Amino acid sequence: MKENIEEAVKKAISEAPPRGFKESVDLAINLHNIDLTQPGNRIDTEVILPHGRGRPNRIAVFAAGDTALKAKGAGADYVIPPEELKLLGENRKNARKLADEYDFFIAETQFMPVIGKTLGPILGKRGKMPTPLPPNADVTQMVTRLKNIVRIRSRDRPTFHIAVGRRDMDARQLAENIESVITKLEQTLKDGRHNLKSVYVKTTMGPAVRVI
Repeated sequence: MKENIEEAVKKAISEAPPRGFKESVDLAINLHNIDLTQPGNRIDTEVILPHGRGRPNRIAVFAAGDTALKAKGAGADYVIPPEELKLLGENRKNARKLADEYDFFIAETQFMPVIGKTLGPILGKRGKMPTPLPPNADVTQMVTRLKNIVRIRSRDRPTFHIAVGRRDMDARQLAENIESVITKLEQTLKDGRHNLKSVYVKTTMGPAVRVI
């Protein structure tokens, strides 16, 4: 399957006119034979891309004290202290900006109730509620893991998109990323491959090429 995917990637890139910005490479996924009006049938999962998305995910961490220092050392892009969490709860505009700027959030469990109450509607709507960090858990490991993860969410629609890399990445690396996503979908969907009507690969503004 990898060879077929790689050929589709090469075709999608070669047929896409050059742009003045770094285009992402996306999958357009179409499901069928599954009732997505039932929340239990919807996809909401994560997959680690073996070669990342061409840029590391931006990670924000709600933490204090030693955990905050470790999060910074692990490469977290932003560490949010308790006093700033309170201010975010009072300023919806800044809260929305934060939610849009970062791909994933981590929070010490002690802050989760406050986050749920003040930022829950904003982060939840975007599928970005923080991953809880229990006491004594390794924040370094969690930050590292989230750097190359992509979230797969279908919601209630049979067609949805996922970014799997950038146009300037090697075609084989993009193919391996795509294969990881397809494998995860097959494992997650109720009837596996039978629920996948089609999968297309395309650059941000380029033509779509069928993968399966």
